[in-house]
Amino acid sequence: MQDLIETSLEAALAPERLVVLDESAAHAGHAGHREGGESHFRVRIVSPHFSGRSRVERHRLVNEALKPAFARGVHALAIEASAPGEPVRW
Repeated sequence: MQDLIETSLEAALAPERLVVLDESAAHAGHAGHREGGESHFRVRIVSPHFSGRSRVERHRLVNEALKPAFARGVHALAIEASAPGEPVRW
């Protein structure tokens, strides 16, 4: 699943920086958690596609690119999206 997320975002948004973290273990016992993980992810991404766009628009772009991952069982996604030149806290 992590590979699918990474390749989908790379193809759609040409990121300058991309970190995908599987945080499923931290959600054991919560809604959507599956044995074996790969249900809860955090995406940290810097892409020129985000320049001049609001936070909501950036999240929509990420969610659109990850439709195949959601169809295959991603339950939750935390997104930290920045444009080049913006401060990044990670």
